[in-house]
Amino acid sequence: MSKHVLSLLVEDRPGLLTRVAGLFARRGFNIDSLAVGNCEVEGLSRITVVVDVERQPLEQVTKQLNKLVNVIKIVELEADSSVLREHMLVKVRADAGSRSQIVEIAELFRARVVDVSQDALVIEVTGDAQKNRALLRLLEPYGVRELVQSGLLAIARGPRSMTDRVARG
Repeated sequence: MSKHVLSLLVEDRPGLLTRVAGLFARRGFNIDSLAVGNCEVEGLSRITVVVDVERQPLEQVTKQLNKLVNVIKIVELEADSSVLREHMLVKVRADAGSRSQIVEIAELFRARVVDVSQDALVIEVTGDAQKNRALLRLLEPYGVRELVQSGLLAIARGPRSMTDRVARG
């Protein structure tokens, strides 16, 4: 099996996300990552789904997704021709003795300290999954108190857009 990143352009309608996720669930596919948000065209949203499946079953699900009335377009994004990013917030235990070391590690990864308390720091980092995992490994010895991360966000490189042929507002 291999990871596939699908970008879906959809009408922003209640229940659509449930129907999309349900198609994957009915096939027994586990969704590794799911991110949804508005896009540049009013009334449309972008869903980014990462699944670990063989190509043939994925084609079947893609065909079924295309049959959903509110799905406008589906594109599989390849890593070498796309920008792929995850967003992560990490709360790390930090006392007076370790605080400067933790800040230095964050700076090495171009991460930002976004909250400081007496006994902890919250660090924000954006990057590919490998970079974010590497930062996390370096922070673990200090004591990761809490971790939250977004699903993968992905966009194709170059001037073309998924909405090029879609009527705008």
